[in-house]
Amino acid sequence: MKKSYIKQSILLAVSALGLLFACKPEEEITAETRLFRPVLNKDLSAKNNTIIVNMANIKAAVGYTVEVSRDTFKTVDYKVDVDTNYVVVDQTLLKGESLFWNTQYQVRATAHAANTQYDSKLSDLGGVRTEKFPTIMTTPTASDVIDVAARVRWTTGSTVIAKIKVFAKTDLKLATPLASYDVTDAEQKAGAKIISKLAPLTTYQLAIYSADGAIRGWDNYTTIQRAVDTSQPGVIDLSENDDPNALNNALTSVVEGGIIVLKKGATYVMPTNNFDKSVTVTSAYGFGDQKTIITTSGGGNIANGASIKYLKFSNIEFIGADIAGSYIFNPNLATTTTIGELSFDNCIMSNMRGILRIRAKVFITNYIIKNSIVYQIGGYGVLTTDTDGDAQAAVDNILLQTSTFSKINIFLVSRQNSKSVVVEDCTLSEIATNQGSLFQWRGTAGVRSNVTGGIHISNCIFGHAWDQAGTSLLTVRGKSAGLETTTFTVLNTYTTSDFGYVVGTEIPGLPSLTYAKKATDLWVSPYSGLNFNFKDTAFSGRRDSGDPRWRVK
Repeated sequence: MKKSYIKQSILLAVSALGLLFACKPEEEITAETRLFRPVLNKDLSAKNNTIIVNMANIKAAVGYTVEVSRDTFKTVDYKVDVDTNYVVVDQTLLKGESLFWNTQYQVRATAHAANTQYDSKLSDLGGVRTEKFPTIMTTPTASDVIDVAARVRWTTGSTVIAKIKVFAKTDLKLATPLASYDVTDAEQKAGAKIISKLAPLTTYQLAIYSADGAIRGWDNYTTIQRAVDTSQPGVIDLSENDDPNALNNALTSVVEGGIIVLKKGATYVMPTNNFDKSVTVTSAYGFGDQKTIITTSGGGNIANGASIKYLKFSNIEFIGADIAGSYIFNPNLATTTTIGELSFDNCIMSNMRGILRIRAKVFITNYIIKNSIVYQIGGYGVLTTDTDGDAQAAVDNILLQTSTFSKINIFLVSRQNSKSVVVEDCTLSEIATNQGSLFQWRGTAGVRSNVTGGIHISNCIFGHAWDQAGTSLLTVRGKSAGLETTTFTVLNTYTTSDFGYVVGTEIPGLPSLTYAKKATDLWVSPYSGLNFNFKDTAFSGRRDSGDPRWRVK
């Protein structure tokens, strides 16, 4: 009974549906739907400064819209309608405009149907970088840019570069030059020109042009921060002045705490005018390895009776007139004269009798040499305080750091007590002759003959003595006088196998480590080339001993 009832119900429902369709008028059913999004037949590619978009053909599409952006479509650079699935985005398609060279672009597309309501949704097709402009210009490196100038280089050949133009970073079409410079015959032959009068911390586009006005290449140059802000009060800017007497003249007008900026690569004479106030003498940035040079003979003058907080020199090369009589400073003053700090940073000092010789009433609290190279120095060495007796010339604290010392007759000499001597992270080759010494505190024994806070030597390498006289005597006088109660602390410091002491002059604890081979086995060219890179690449101290400039990185 129950099954019969269900069967009847189904028959009634089917009949009702049949009547419903029989009553509706006949109508056509459409199959049209939205177009699929465009896809690529091949990856996006670039040829020169054009983009090739090769999409799969959509039969139902009557055309496409292609969009191009450089910022992931925050903005749209170009939007073009085309009637083909193969599109070359070039100057013709863009109606006279061109894509930029060496630029990352993004591309997207929409397929269009005859009835716009069935257009596809946007399709991101990816990104592609246009090619770099075919140029003879050399890609700039860090050494081609300083704070206010850039060096533009190119490959010389059949193309003659006649002009260089400067453009703002934002002037991507190179439409409005900020400056234009002619290229001289000498610069064309060298394939390089220095563009000056730029602003620090600024990105410029520098472009080169041939004589017919055609562009031959361009690139971005970003200037660095100024070593010294020459616009600040107290700065004397000599960075464009190569008068040999310019430094001497500047001392007459420099203010307390002032800075004198010299021209990179220029040569100046050591002032005959007095240093009588705190001053920093440094070099402007420049191109090439040559430092600013100060030539010296008798030595710079300190004002008698002056009280100077500091005298600082950086990025300077001091060259003495001869090893028998030249100094950087050689004051002998009758009235008490004090200097809080005398320092040399990233300097080269050579061909002198001594770096610093002080006599009579000259007192220095801190004497510092760091990041420097000192070589070819005679009998007054790196320091000599040269007057006996109470209250005579003295240096309290001596710091020699991250520097190289070579071919030095005598190292450190004093006739008065000092408070501290620190020699750390230094390379020392041919230091002291057989008749010279490393450390000599030769004042009255037990009264003026010690370093009260001790001598500390760490992370250094010592080679043999300087055979200045050609006698083949390579032994070193470690301490030739005084230092009776001075303590020596020596850490991680090597000597080469050809290092040795004159009997009775040994320094306690030096060396703390030994290298079993000679100086010529350890260093590339220690005698003639001042090249202390490690020839022996298995040397155990290659990463943590000696002047860091020579260490294995």
